[in-house]
Amino acid sequence: MSHTYHLAVLPGDGIGPEVMYQALRVLDALSQHLPISFAYQTYPIGGAAIDAYQNPLPEETLAGCQEADAVLLGAVGGPAWDHLPTPERPEAGLLKLRQALGLYANLRPVRVPDTLAHLSPLRPEHIEGTDLLIIRELTGGIYFGTPRGQSSEEGYNTMRYQRTEVERIAHIAFQYAQRRRGKVTSVDKANVLEVSQFWRHVVSEIHQTHYPEITLEHLYVDNAAMQLSLNPKTFDVILTGNLFGDILSDAAAALSGSLGMLPSASLGDRTGLFEPVHGSAPDLVDTGKANPMAMILSTAMMLDALEEEEAAQLLRHAIFQTIHEGILTPDLQTADIPSHTMDEVTDTIIHHLKHLNPTAV
Repeated sequence: MSHTYHLAVLPGDGIGPEVMYQALRVLDALSQHLPISFAYQTYPIGGAAIDAYQNPLPEETLAGCQEADAVLLGAVGGPAWDHLPTPERPEAGLLKLRQALGLYANLRPVRVPDTLAHLSPLRPEHIEGTDLLIIRELTGGIYFGTPRGQSSEEGYNTMRYQRTEVERIAHIAFQYAQRRRGKVTSVDKANVLEVSQFWRHVVSEIHQTHYPEITLEHLYVDNAAMQLSLNPKTFDVILTGNLFGDILSDAAAALSGSLGMLPSASLGDRTGLFEPVHGSAPDLVDTGKANPMAMILSTAMMLDALEEEEAAQLLRHAIFQTIHEGILTPDLQTADIPSHTMDEVTDTIIHHLKHLNPTAV
């Protein structure tokens, strides 16, 4: 019996609608081969919503996202709205949406296929085989702690974590490690910060009580940043707080050599949000040069969250076969190899979906 998932589709701005269209093409192709289907409802967000409704997150959009099984987002923002006050900009709509959905865990995988290792700023032998997952606590820490403020004489913020906040993100990290290679690296600054000492204590407690079979190591954030550059292949799951996760996930994004390959997921207790790491890239609109893989990989993360592991595995296999064959957009190509359009890349992914045997993947 086929199961239908109701998706809130937020194309957004810039290349967002273009890469979203490609992702929906792929989902439709998947539904032809597996007992799942998707019902889409499209809503405006970001700059598109400002232009239409003078609001980066209209009430209709928020309600639709809250009622959906999952939310797919293309991208938000662009220079057309940079003149607006910060609370009225496109990015404000995304922040409000994350808060309204209670999304407290941000997941950013970084996987570098051997055939693309030459694009990384690191030497290929250092990056080949990299497959790590950064799990960042998204709603606590210094970005939300109080008191906070500034005067003519000082500025101040408070880094604060409650036990429940650390426990729930730690559980997610250990559970993902169970599905991967069984190792969690918890990143903090416990040699200086009391809040990090607390973080380390709670993470260790969750490990000992619930996941003793998982390997746990602790790293100070400065050492973790260095090891990401020197030995990225040593990481499996990286668990860290909001501030350190913000910095490390952006640093790790550079490892692949292209933002066009990096998906993300933001998870809470119910509806998850899935989006590519790249921005709206207005200079690529209508050129056919935008890379759809990050958006399509984000849909694979959505399928994981919906517990449709077979579909997610099938999709990833088709994507990496496409990469192996060299069917790539300009951001992934070298000068001596012809590049392909966004449509051609998606066509190839769909071709592989049609010819893959799910039981053999």
